[in-house]
Amino acid sequence: METALVVGYLASVCSVTSFLPQVWKILKTEDMAAISTRMYALTVTGFALWSVFGIMRGEWPIILTNSLCFCLSGVILTKKLRSRR
Repeated sequence: METALVVGYLASVCSVTSFLPQVWKILKTEDMAAISTRMYALTVTGFALWSVFGIMRGEWPIILTNSLCFCLSGVILTKKLRSRR
């Protein structure tokens, strides 16, 4: 496997892993007081666009990372929006 691809997959693991504690805490405590709706809306949009970019380029590290981060940040955004009701 080429070095650039290994770096891409390692970056993927770091990026996805960074969201797990936040998602876990929100699912466990339902505490979203410190979560910014605008920031997560922008984050979800960014991950969606990066996913599309990865698909268009056929770059699996980009596709996997951003699709997983899109889902995880989407969970946070969804919980935040539901808590406002």
